[in-house]
Amino acid sequence: MTTHLPVPTVGGAESWVREHLGHLACDEVRASSAFTGGQTAADIAAAAYDVTGYARRRSQVWPPSSRGASALSPWIRHGLLPLPRMWDEVAGGPASDVRKYRDELLWQEYARHVYARLGSALGEPLRAVPSAGAAGPQAEDEPREDPWNPQMRCMDSVTHELEDAGWLVNQTRMWLASQWTVRHGADWRAGEDAMFTHLLDGSRAANRLGWQWTTGTGNAKPYGFSRWQVEKRAATWCRKCELRDECPIEDWPDASVERIEPDPRIARDPDIETTAGPTRVLSQGSPQVVWLTAESLGDEDPALAANPDLPVVFVFDEPLLRGLQLSGKRLVFLAQCLGDLATRREVEVHLGDPAAVLADRDLATTFAPVPGWRRRAPMLRIIETHPWPWLRLPHARSIQSFSAWRKSIR
Repeated sequence: MTTHLPVPTVGGAESWVREHLGHLACDEVRASSAFTGGQTAADIAAAAYDVTGYARRRSQVWPPSSRGASALSPWIRHGLLPLPRMWDEVAGGPASDVRKYRDELLWQEYARHVYARLGSALGEPLRAVPSAGAAGPQAEDEPREDPWNPQMRCMDSVTHELEDAGWLVNQTRMWLASQWTVRHGADWRAGEDAMFTHLLDGSRAANRLGWQWTTGTGNAKPYGFSRWQVEKRAATWCRKCELRDECPIEDWPDASVERIEPDPRIARDPDIETTAGPTRVLSQGSPQVVWLTAESLGDEDPALAANPDLPVVFVFDEPLLRGLQLSGKRLVFLAQCLGDLATRREVEVHLGDPAAVLADRDLATTFAPVPGWRRRAPMLRIIETHPWPWLRLPHARSIQSFSAWRKSIR
């Protein structure tokens, strides 16, 4: 079953999602407390960002005024601020800050390359299996403890921001991942899902790779979260914590892992053309509409920019979203993006299976380096395919580490 929906507005996105997509959300439908979707909001945030101090303050957690993180990732993730644009945006800033910020952009690109090459296999341990953690494994009949113990001020504050704003600084993402798996012994994939549910910038590429690297499944070197990091980055939390005199993370955790045989594709890509997608526009005629996906919702989407007079179609993939059960604020953010775009372009919005909704349309679209796009594309009449706007083109050589990958990029 497919449904042609009215187009949302930025100001009315919350009620629009509640009415049309509420059954697909895992929680109360409300907007993020900190972010608004759409190209307009993205452009304002990018223009206001000053990279000065980034290298020194990017890992600061609390108070928010001490943070150096750009907080642009929700718009970056959905293509409203493409990586090449942000690379250029910080030019002219202090050299050390520009270099560190661009390193982080390259990490995002690295995550996309890994996911483009491995696909769903990124959901399995890459190089090691984590130990049971300091808490040890639980018996099947034992009640399950919350790995993110709300009695811990650090866990309570971080999870509150995750659920309220849908965003976290990278440092606290590492804290949550390490606490979940390295200390508590819980399955990292379940923890990654729990975080993915709420993150406005949630992508399987960056989120899964981040969890793999933090828990040690991706690099065999688990990150040992302890009180030391909290006191360094958010000192007031420890002083106000009810467990401050019996802190469960006082010491470094047992962080051993067992190495496994890695996927051979980590060492070399046997099909780099499929991974990277087209390097030029592939055209078979004149498209009727531009198909946008959640990977690329910005005005700079190549297919959108190349066809300024065509209507735009977006499909909320109901079967996929029913399974994911994302937080309502993620759906509101997407609706805000579409509402903002509709102030400049003719936009169609549908709910259903994209293959059914788009079956009879001649499409122009931008290649997306994710399994879902590759799965859907052969079912559709794509007349015009535009290359993905890579920051660096994928290569066929090793991706076993960020440094190994970086040595081979152009």
